[in-house]
Amino acid sequence: MGIYEEIKYLLAKENITLTAISKELQQRNHEKLTLSNLSRKIKSQTIKFEEVREIANILGYHIKFEKNK
Repeated sequence: MGIYEEIKYLLAKENITLTAISKELQQRNHEKLTLSNLSRKIKSQTIKFEEVREIANILGYHIKFEKNK
């Protein structure tokens, strides 16, 4: 599953929209990360790791690296 599918899955699971995430990111970072820019970054997989971490944090998740078995 790619980042687009992962984020979409978590948004649906937590019943929150990408619009709400975009607004929260703008408030936290004081950046102009518009909904269209965020959506484009996710779909094209050019989103920065820190932005993904922030989205996860907003949704109440953290990113964990695990060694392959």
